[in-house]
Amino acid sequence: MVKSLAVERAGSSAIRDLLEITEQPGIVSLAGGLPNPAAFPAEALARAAAAALAEDPVSALQYGPTEGLRPLRRWVAERHGLGADGDGGGDAHVIVTSGSQQALELATRALVDPGGLIALADPAYVGALQAFRAAGVALEAIPSDADGLRTDALAERLAAGARPALVYVVANFDNPSGSTLSAERRVELAGLADRYGFWIIDDDPYGELRWNGRAPVALRDLTDRTITLGSTSKVLAPGLRTGWAVAPAEVIRAMTILKQSADLHTSSFNQQVVHRTLSEPGFLDAHLAGLRTTYRAQADHLVGALHHQLGDRLSVVAPDGGMFLWAELHDASADTASLLPAALERGVAFVPGAAFGVESLHPTRMRLSYATADPADLDLAVERLAEVVPVP
Repeated sequence: MVKSLAVERAGSSAIRDLLEITEQPGIVSLAGGLPNPAAFPAEALARAAAAALAEDPVSALQYGPTEGLRPLRRWVAERHGLGADGDGGGDAHVIVTSGSQQALELATRALVDPGGLIALADPAYVGALQAFRAAGVALEAIPSDADGLRTDALAERLAAGARPALVYVVANFDNPSGSTLSAERRVELAGLADRYGFWIIDDDPYGELRWNGRAPVALRDLTDRTITLGSTSKVLAPGLRTGWAVAPAEVIRAMTILKQSADLHTSSFNQQVVHRTLSEPGFLDAHLAGLRTTYRAQADHLVGALHHQLGDRLSVVAPDGGMFLWAELHDASADTASLLPAALERGVAFVPGAAFGVESLHPTRMRLSYATADPADLDLAVERLAEVVPVP
């Protein structure tokens, strides 16, 4: 069996493994963070694909620059509030990647040597844990709560001598907790980065999916030591595998060198399709409005069903956006990892809290996604959960 040290360190993703099971007939999945396929803008993508092949086939089908096609990089730069080239912004601050997961992996390799330290909230996104562990770095688990990573706890670790090369956050609608890093904590995190010299990776696939309230100021606007990751996976379609990083030019140059050895460049055709779709007049605002309406309705439906059928057995907080609920069982002796096999037998899937653990196994927690299933399936899923969730 082939098994390198990097493979052993990374391990297999519990969620990706679980997705194989949830594809079986009869299982209603609340496990994967899969966008609702009914929301894929297939017609807009088809128009863009046809136009790319008809109007600019060479750019769409030929090798392209490692850092990405310039029109898409300029669109990303403008979306993130950067100025034109030569004004301290522009496409020199953007690299297009094969999904934001590649951006995370490249940024990690660019900024942290093997054996270096990364600080992150506990619980944490599974894909980040895989990328960090495969890179051979040490992890500093920082507690989090409803306002995101606890910057007071991070400050204490730093004062005690911890020196992370970077701090990783999902500042908007964290995966798995659904929390948003508060405005006060963003200011404190940025100040700590400037004081101690670490980088911040702000992984932001869900920020456009806000339906309640106003987003706090972006971390990139508080310190220039921020790398913001973005993706089309949650707003267009994950099969496009098109993401990006927005960062200081020195970081983008380092990531570009590393990407050359990884895959040369992200699909030219996909980049053309993405750019033409995103820049179609009026498309994105209308599309995002539809996504927010859909996900808000599904989130409200799932929260209501859980409160109605399991309100005395678990707690959830209605989200302001994103794709997840971070449910907590009231039975302190419960272990969601142990409950999962029985749930699968009854035809419902969730992700146990242990999958997201850095130090803690979060045994009474489970992540539930409302994004994929329709209301009838959400009701059925909750009925089946009720058969396995214990009464405290």
